[in-house]
Amino acid sequence: MTDKERLPRHVAVIMDGNGRWAQKNKVSRLAGHNAGMLAMKEIIKRADVLGIKYLTVYAFSTENWKRSQEEVGGIFGLLVKYVASELKELNENNVKVAVLGDLKKIPKSAQTSIDKALSTTRENDGLHFNIALNYGSRQEIARAARRLAGRVLSGEMDLSEIDEAAVSRDLYTGEENGFIPDPDLIIRTSGEERISNFLLWQLAYTEFYFTPVPWPDFTKEELMKAVEAYNHRDRRYGGLKEE
Repeated sequence: MTDKERLPRHVAVIMDGNGRWAQKNKVSRLAGHNAGMLAMKEIIKRADVLGIKYLTVYAFSTENWKRSQEEVGGIFGLLVKYVASELKELNENNVKVAVLGDLKKIPKSAQTSIDKALSTTRENDGLHFNIALNYGSRQEIARAARRLAGRVLSGEMDLSEIDEAAVSRDLYTGEENGFIPDPDLIIRTSGEERISNFLLWQLAYTEFYFTPVPWPDFTKEELMKAVEAYNHRDRRYGGLKEE
């Protein structure tokens, strides 16, 4: 039984294993990504039912451009397909969509789909569904540094005013997306145990959960296992456990 009082407010997910799942099941990598999209659809629903307030998924990293043109095009094609088929239901369920990342480089069709999802769900206040798309955390931090440096050079702010809060404000999770709180729990599927340039600043005190289950096989039951594990963690934020 999940302790509602200890439910993670923000869950982030590195959706790993689509390719390995495809290889194991002797289907194309694109079929693996499609299966992963279907898994994501179910996890969004379950997170909403549980009362999780923020769900952030790592959909496409700045490093993923190194993959074949066919695979990259297929991934963005699936994104367009997902928005077209699911946006109405997301909006009816009061889900608010946000995107973290540099959208200028993604295909025009994907940009159009994302813009539609953002505008349609802008006023919703239920589950906040954040898609990290063409996202890299080092790039995000460097972008924040450039913005802060620009303000100092223009006289808009003093060098002494640059602190952790100022940096956080200029991240993708900051002011431009309504100040998304840092994740309480991050889940990585498919057995790898690294964070792969994802939310480096925001994960300072996040609890980690690794599972060998590949993303297409990550069901609502697997999500519950992760949440239950989180419920048994003792989060001290550098302090001591209260007696």
